[in-house]
Parts: sequence; C-alpha cells; structure tokens
Amino acid sequence: MKPTLQPGIRYKHPFTVTEAKTVPALYPESEEFVVMPNVFATGFLVGFIEWACIRAINPHLDWPAEQTVGTHIDISHEAATPPGQQVIANVELIEVDGKRLTFGFEAHDGVDTIARGRHVRYVIDRARFDERLQSKR
Repeated sequence: MKPTLQPGIRYKHPFTVTEAKTVPALYPESEEFVVMPNVFATGFLVGFIEWACIRAINPHLDWPAEQTVGTHIDISHEAATPPGQQVIANVELIEVDGKRLTFGFEAHDGVDTIARGRHVRYVIDRARFDERLQSKR
C-alpha cells in the first residue's frame, strides 16, 4: 500500500446499463428471474459499486501484486434503471484501518438516486491469497 492510500479519495464511475446487466440476465437458469422486469439488477449494481471502489484505490496500491477483495456491503437499491441509461457511482474512501478500507457511496441514473450505502474491502497480497485458496482445493 502506498502512503497516498488515505481517507478522502473520491472516484466517479460511469456505466451504461445493457440488457446483459438486467434482472432477467442475472440468473437465466431461474424462471423467476427471467420473468422479472427488465431493469438494472441489484446483483450487478453491487458489482458496479465494487468496480468503482477498486478503480478509486488501485493507483494507491502496488497493483496487481496488491489487490482488494470485498467483504461487506450495505446497500439500498432505491430506484429502477432501464437498459440504455447511464448510471454513475460516486465513491469515497472514508476509513483506512490497516488493510481494511471502508467506502461510502451513492449512485444515480440522471433521474433518481438509485443506490447508497457503505462497502468494506481488504487489501490482499494476490500471491498469498492464491496459495491459501489452493489449499482449499
């Protein structure tokens, strides 16, 4: 971790929702999902927030040897977004506690605030992480 990894880092991340990121596409094996509304899926929204947080801090890590993994997310998905609409995540690193990083975030689609919450990530050494993972196999 570089000394620049400090609270106050902000990042704004845009993404245009595609059909592939809608509820019916989340688990096409599930007939329940397939018949649901064609809107940005909460599961993909979580990934979008993680992506924004990763982008925010990667310049402050020894990337790719150091990476981060998500360990907790507290999210409210407040409004539906159709495919073709752009969403923007605004994330801020609000706490650094050793390797534990806490972010606050809000996302909007140009009409509504679609999500807000907190997300926790941990800095990992990728090689050590892979070794531990291999021991599970």
